[in-house]
Amino acid sequence: MVNEQALRQLMATVLRIPADSINDDTSMDTVAGWDSLKHMNLVLAIEEEFKVSIPDEDAANITSYPLIKLVLAEVLKG
Repeated sequence: MVNEQALRQLMATVLRIPADSINDDTSMDTVAGWDSLKHMNLVLAIEEEFKVSIPDEDAANITSYPLIKLVLAEVLKG
């Protein structure tokens, strides 16, 4: 089970946007500051916060909030 509140707060911190603005439309296309460096920082922060390891191929593809939730749920499920 993904703690969406914690995930939104983490994304808000890394991407420097308000947590309440993060929703299913949030993606690299809709967040101006979400570049490749912030993406790498986001993946690392997610791994640290949720104590998981995201496979490289998934890490490259989690470019939206819904995709992050989906991959994180799969990784947490083991």
